[in-house]
Amino acid sequence: MNDAIDMNFLNEWAWLGQIFFLLAIALVVAFVAGRIFNFVERQTSKTASVWDDALPEAGRKPFFWALGLLVAASAVQFAQQGLMVGLIAREVFATARSLIIVLAFGWFLLRLCSGVENRVLEQLKAEPDQVQTRMDPTTLHALVRLLRLAIFATAVLIVLPMLGVEVTAVLAFGGIGGIAMGFAAQDLLANFFGGLMIYLDKPFAIGDWIRSPDREIEGTVEKIGWRLTVVRTFDKRPLYVPNSLFNKLSLENPSRMSHRRIYETIGLRYQDAARVDAIISDVKAMLRTHEEIDSSQTMIVNFNYFAPSSLDFFVYTFTRTTNWVRFHEIKQDVLLRIVGIIHSHGADIAFPTTTLDGLSGLEAKPGPEPDSGVA
Repeated sequence: MNDAIDMNFLNEWAWLGQIFFLLAIALVVAFVAGRIFNFVERQTSKTASVWDDALPEAGRKPFFWALGLLVAASAVQFAQQGLMVGLIAREVFATARSLIIVLAFGWFLLRLCSGVENRVLEQLKAEPDQVQTRMDPTTLHALVRLLRLAIFATAVLIVLPMLGVEVTAVLAFGGIGGIAMGFAAQDLLANFFGGLMIYLDKPFAIGDWIRSPDREIEGTVEKIGWRLTVVRTFDKRPLYVPNSLFNKLSLENPSRMSHRRIYETIGLRYQDAARVDAIISDVKAMLRTHEEIDSSQTMIVNFNYFAPSSLDFFVYTFTRTTNWVRFHEIKQDVLLRIVGIIHSHGADIAFPTTTLDGLSGLEAKPGPEPDSGVA
C-alpha cells in the first residue's frame, strides 16, 4: 500500500525532476556557449576583416535570450503536464518555441548588420583616403537600411503563418490599402523616392559641403534619411530639407572640386607703366615655381585694363589643395609674394586718387574775424 502511494507521489511530482534536469542542461549549455563566444571573439580580433568581428557580438545576446525563453517555455509545459492542467495545448508550446527561434535569428541578423556598419564606419574614418575607392558612408547606410528592411519583412512573413494569419490575405489588403495610402501620403512617398535617388545617383554624401543657387541651402551634410536630409549650416544651425526638394533644384558640391581658384585683379600706379611688363613676367614665374600652385591647370597673368586710377593686371590660377583653410593660407602667401615683386621693381600698388587742375590762380579770401565775446 505504501509502495503504491510512493509511486503515485513520484509520478505526480516527476515534472519537478524534469525541470531541474532541464535547468542543469541549460546551465551547462550556457557555460559552454559563453566559452565558445569568448574564444571566437579572441580569434576574430586577430584578423583584419571587420565582418567576422561582428559575429560573436551580434550572436551573444540573441542566443542567451533564446536559450532562456526556450527553457522557460519547456518548464511551463512540464509543470502543466505534471499538474494536469490543460490550459495550454501542446501545439502552442511548439509554436512558441518556433517563434522564439525565428525572432532570435532575426534579432541576430539585425545586430550583425549594425555591428558591421559601425566597424566599417570606424575603418573608413581611420582611413579617409580609401573612402572613395572602397565604400562611402552614404552607400553603407543605404545598404544596411535595405538589409534591415528585408530582414524585418522576411521575419514578418515567417511569423504570420505561425500565428495562423494568411499571408495572401495580408498581401491583398496591403495592395488595396497601399493605393489609398499612396493618395493620402504623396509627399511622404515623394520624399522616400527622393532619398532613394540620392542613394543611387550620389550627388552628395555624408560630410560633403553642398549649396544650392536656387534655395538658401548651404552647409555640411550630417544625415541622409528616407524622408529628409539634415544639413548643418556654417553658423551651426541644423537645416532639415525634404528629399523630394533635391529632385527639383540645382545643387553644387564644392567638396568634390578638384582644385580651388585664385582670381585677383591688382592695380599699379600710372607712373609705373614702364615696369608693368617686368612685374607681370616675375609674377608668372613665381606662380610656375610655387609648390602649392598646379601649373598644369590654366594660369593667366596679363595686363588687361586702363582703370581710372590704376593699370590693372589679373592673376588667374589654381591651387593643388581643395581644403578651405589651407587654400586661404596659400592665397595669402601668393598675394604677399606679388606685393614683394611689385616693390622690388620700385613700383607700388595704386589706390583711388583724384587730380584737380586750375587751382594755382585761386587765392583764399580771409574769413570774418572770430567773435571775441567782449561787449
